[in-house]
Amino acid sequence: MDTRSRSFIYLSSFLFFVAITTWFVLPTKYHYDEHYATESKPAFSAPKQNVWAELTEVEAEQIYDFVYAQRPELNLVRRPKSALENSIYILETLRPNKSDAVPYLFDDGDVPQRWAKAVLALNVDDTPSLVYHAVGPLPISKESQILPLTFPFNSGRNDVKSEIKDYQAIIEFGDSLGQSISDITQELLGATVNPNSEDGLLCLPRPSRVATGGLVLWFQFFRPGLGSGGRTLLPQGIYVKVNATSLDQNDWTAGPFFYNGVIYDDVEDFRVAIKNSALKKTPPNLDGSWTDTENFDAKPDGRELPPPISVQPYGARYKVDKKEKYVSWFGFEFYITTAQATGLTLYDIRFKGERVIYELGLQEAMAHYAGDDPMAGGQEFLDTFFGMGKNMYELLPGYDCPAYADYMDTHYHMAHETHELPNSICVFEYTADHLLSRHTAQYSVTASRNTYLIVRSTSTVGNYDYAIDYIFYMDGAIEVKVRASGYIFAAFYRSNKTEGEDEYGHRIGEAVSSSVHDHVINFKADLDVAGPTNDMVRLALEPLTKSYDWDQPEVKERNTMHLVEYGVNEETGLDWPKNSGEFFIVYNSEERNAWGQRRGYRITSGTGMGSTPHLTIENSTTLGDSARWAEHDIWVLRQKDTEPRSADPLNYLAPIDPIINFNAMADHESLEHGAPDTTYDGDLVVYFNLGSHHIPHSGDVPNTLMHTSGSSVMFIPHNFHDRDPSRESVQGVRLQIDGKKYGGGFRGQEEDARADLRSRGEKKPKANYFGATYEESMKLPLEAFEPDLEKGYKTKKHEVTDLNFNGSAAGVWMVD
Repeated sequence: MDTRSRSFIYLSSFLFFVAITTWFVLPTKYHYDEHYATESKPAFSAPKQNVWAELTEVEAEQIYDFVYAQRPELNLVRRPKSALENSIYILETLRPNKSDAVPYLFDDGDVPQRWAKAVLALNVDDTPSLVYHAVGPLPISKESQILPLTFPFNSGRNDVKSEIKDYQAIIEFGDSLGQSISDITQELLGATVNPNSEDGLLCLPRPSRVATGGLVLWFQFFRPGLGSGGRTLLPQGIYVKVNATSLDQNDWTAGPFFYNGVIYDDVEDFRVAIKNSALKKTPPNLDGSWTDTENFDAKPDGRELPPPISVQPYGARYKVDKKEKYVSWFGFEFYITTAQATGLTLYDIRFKGERVIYELGLQEAMAHYAGDDPMAGGQEFLDTFFGMGKNMYELLPGYDCPAYADYMDTHYHMAHETHELPNSICVFEYTADHLLSRHTAQYSVTASRNTYLIVRSTSTVGNYDYAIDYIFYMDGAIEVKVRASGYIFAAFYRSNKTEGEDEYGHRIGEAVSSSVHDHVINFKADLDVAGPTNDMVRLALEPLTKSYDWDQPEVKERNTMHLVEYGVNEETGLDWPKNSGEFFIVYNSEERNAWGQRRGYRITSGTGMGSTPHLTIENSTTLGDSARWAEHDIWVLRQKDTEPRSADPLNYLAPIDPIINFNAMADHESLEHGAPDTTYDGDLVVYFNLGSHHIPHSGDVPNTLMHTSGSSVMFIPHNFHDRDPSRESVQGVRLQIDGKKYGGGFRGQEEDARADLRSRGEKKPKANYFGATYEESMKLPLEAFEPDLEKGYKTKKHEVTDLNFNGSAAGVWMVD
């Protein structure tokens, strides 16, 4: 596939996973062939229909036919061959309003009507436009309609126009431009642009500079990085400005040129400087083994042995209804669905039958760069535009997820095709390398294993892979975690010394520099803590100087600390407090635990590389109003059916006037409820950000490492229960190190009364286990240790996302 066509994303067909049967021995209870592989699991079904599920292929075909029949005046074609032809670009589920879903989930109401969202790529007044429509109810019948979809967008419109009239023409112009200055590129870079050669230079535009009234682009040269896909590590030092504001490509002009910190007015000025040695040459940024992501030849001590792994010899303890994508595990229950732009979303999360979160899912993933060259200086990405869902590629068994994980396929509908994504979601239980709790007493020691459930997907958008985890703990805590890996988008390193040479990054190679950038990844959590009527407070731990009667006369005043509660009474953005001196807690306004305390969940920055960030840049020139959610760490808003998302993927095409402006959502409406003069019922939504301030260094070459890029936010029960509920589910041991009855023994129990406690057969056990233990050895196949990926990986080929303008999303024709 030509590198210049990589923006058109397609997936290949896939092979079925095949197990092998080479046996190994591990200590557990059953033989693998008697239990692990062949024992049938009890049937498990979701209690309700998954009303958020993606469209089936049958539904999609019906919708395509219906729209063609209902809108003949649009002359829709299945396979557009030019930007002048209209087509149906995207079909997916229009998720039901919460006000329609909740009666079905909790009050035995009717199943919400099922509708689809259709994005039509239309040529309107010679301008490509993407227009949202609603189609339904489904299945298609005489009552079905196609209507403008407007209610989710606060811009007052349901379309986005694109200044990118012809993406292919832009790419072809870059090829032509590069060939026209082949003498310059050969002299300075040692290579030329050649579309017919796999190792020729690429001349590609910066993705973010879209100007009202037409395009003004900066092109930069890159080496393709064929050995490893590391093109973003291989920028070259020549930049060209192109005025593409005219509709006629023949009127486009190239220049000025930028090289080694100097601007040249036009190509002849540039050539003269080269001929007269009036410029200082910089070394070209050459590909080589330094961009390879693996080393097959190194043999450090220990590499001759495989690493430890986790196994699940008795089978899964969680239950999955794969048809409805419903999961149950130790009190947690929830539904899974996906979308092309945002990937995974979880719905109706309950713990031990109690409502916790109605909706939890990704909204947008933004990366914003800074630099003193024309590429890095204005570069940003809003990755849902490229498709966090349709780039959820197949997970590697035994690597992305344990070999024993359960895998789910997903699919999406684009350009009149249904695309299957095999094994793109995994679900598994895992035991951490640290305990959930432990205590050593005088005569005993107790240890409780820390086992949790993970739902994982990985989205590969251009140069970066984002692994997204939803993690569930036995105490009712929920964690959302993102880790990133892949190639950084580097900058060219200029060899002339300047005062600010380390102002935007570090030199990390012969002719390459890192580019400082912020990752801000936005999620929505529609909290229903013990029900929908909730309040948010800031519970602050503050210093205090106070006199106490019992201190007198020795201490007149005592310096101490106390708790002070501040209500969050209006829609607002908050930042994580200094010294972690505040707790952000969402309480149920009406429900209390056995001790009279309000039942709540605390929201806190979780595990990873420090506190989760917000955007450093203030009033970004490039982003405009397209990502105002990135300006604070966490937001609290009223829940509204008309505000289902904080962002839209098409904001990328219209950043100054986006189709969803978050500022119009977070508009300081009151969060007080219950008074006669308000219709607000206390149903609130939290938007929170993950990510990092990424200052890439030499350790990011060739790839950023996941353990240095992880960030998370946790939702932790806060007086939600009467006691720690994990005691009912956790596995562990109490080791009696002395036979004393008290002080760490078994309070109130005589020695002989403990004989029925779980042990390994001793009459008077010393080790007393709570939960099951492994009792006998069993056989496991080699596949449980190291899956055969040559047989078990279905995907034949991945299409690589081009991080330039995505041609299909810009409303141009599709290229096979």
